Amino acid sequence: MIQLALRMYHVPEDIQVMLDDYFSGFRMRFSTYSYTTDWINLETGIAMRCTISPILFAMALEVILKAAEDSARPANLGDGCYMPPLKP
Repeated sequence: MIQLALRMYHVPEDIQVMLDDYFSGFRMRFSTYSYTTDWINLETGIAMRCTISPILFAMALEVILKAAEDSARPANLGDGCYMPPLKP
């Protein structure tokens, strides 16, 4: 959905690639006094202390909200692709 929002808001492709690379490397692990887990790739959620994550979340949510409007037309995603409105 984030990639869709970036295309819909005409974010340059090199910025899209940079963001994809940035978010594809998020990993975490937990430690206790006696045990540490293996590294886990993060695939969903908003990264804490990340400046861009809330902005990207808002952009993706805006795409969903626009599609839910009563007067919404199919969203033009470029290259002949359209996202139909959620309400008929």
